[in-house]
Amino acid sequence: MKKSFDVGFIGSGFAAEFHLAALRKVYDVKIQVVGAYSPTKSNLEEFCTKQALEAFSSAEELISRVDVVHICTPPSTHESLCIQALKQHRQVIVEKPLTGYFGEEADDFSGDTFPREKGFEKAVQSLQNILKAEKESDGQIFYAENWIYAPAIQKEKEVIEKTKSQVLWIQAQQSHSGSHSLAYGKWRLSGGGSLMGKGCHPLSGAIFLKYVEGKTRNHQPIRPKSVSCRVHKITRLPNFENELHLKDSYTDVEDYASLHVVFEDNMIADITASELLHGGVKNYLEVHANNHRTICNLTPNNAMQTYNPVHSNFDDIYVVEKTGTKQGWSNISPDEAWFNGYQHEMQAFYTGMASGEKPDSDSQLAADVIATIYAAYISAEQNGREVEIPKI
Repeated sequence: MKKSFDVGFIGSGFAAEFHLAALRKVYDVKIQVVGAYSPTKSNLEEFCTKQALEAFSSAEELISRVDVVHICTPPSTHESLCIQALKQHRQVIVEKPLTGYFGEEADDFSGDTFPREKGFEKAVQSLQNILKAEKESDGQIFYAENWIYAPAIQKEKEVIEKTKSQVLWIQAQQSHSGSHSLAYGKWRLSGGGSLMGKGCHPLSGAIFLKYVEGKTRNHQPIRPKSVSCRVHKITRLPNFENELHLKDSYTDVEDYASLHVVFEDNMIADITASELLHGGVKNYLEVHANNHRTICNLTPNNAMQTYNPVHSNFDDIYVVEKTGTKQGWSNISPDEAWFNGYQHEMQAFYTGMASGEKPDSDSQLAADVIATIYAAYISAEQNGREVEIPKI
């Protein structure tokens, strides 16, 4: 068992910050964070100075110095960085979504007008490129989908395994009032809208639990077979009245998506993703099985509820992500990272690296999620027609 890893970060923004915070809670494995690289020099210098890390001048230089590369950059860069690190036989922890289609070949690209079939083909080719590089490497991909390692989802995994459940129907959602990032609303940078940026999380949870069921009952994961989808651009409608509680800075992406997934065993999942929700983030997954029903409330949950009569009393108290006000009743998250699975995710990754075990959240899961999302975009373009999901 390897017990020590030199680690480097590509990216120096929000994702790098919470990866680093989670790493500091990993036990039984020695982790030495060497440094970071980012093309945005001002962000890199601030991040490295704050964290006392070395600032590298290139991704190549950083990769050559470490055992594990954390890729915490926009998804449009993931393919090239993953392949570069895998060719050097490094372990790769990559943020979600794994890859996508970003219209790189067109100067006048618009997410509103490109043929969805083309986006699907490009995304599938990108997946195939990454998986080929992984197959040829001594390293592997650890897909940083924190939903998989959230305590509620992991507990439901145990329930399915020990009771040999047949999972009939999964409902899952991620929604909130919209991203503060201006990059989020541009297809060229994010590879899609709500379906891509938010839907990837509950979709990953649903696919993962069907994997668990299949491996428990028949030693093979049950994978998604087909998808139907509708998307909408509510805050971009001319009759939308903005009361300044919801973000409306999206230029060429959807802000609502609903998809219906059919699995290989003909059981189903319904996934919702939107920017239209007040009162914080809704991270929710419900399992309807033949022998039980489970509701997983990642956020919000009622682990801690506080009534505050005066907003200013809580000015310097973090309550919960994206809540609109701190006045009145709040579902305070006493440890948001814990409930959302961030520290559990990194613990599982590094324990797995040390022992050689395959992660729960791997490249196959990442590929099935992206293939489903881009098949769903074809469906939405055709007003909800059922579209087959390829096996990558």
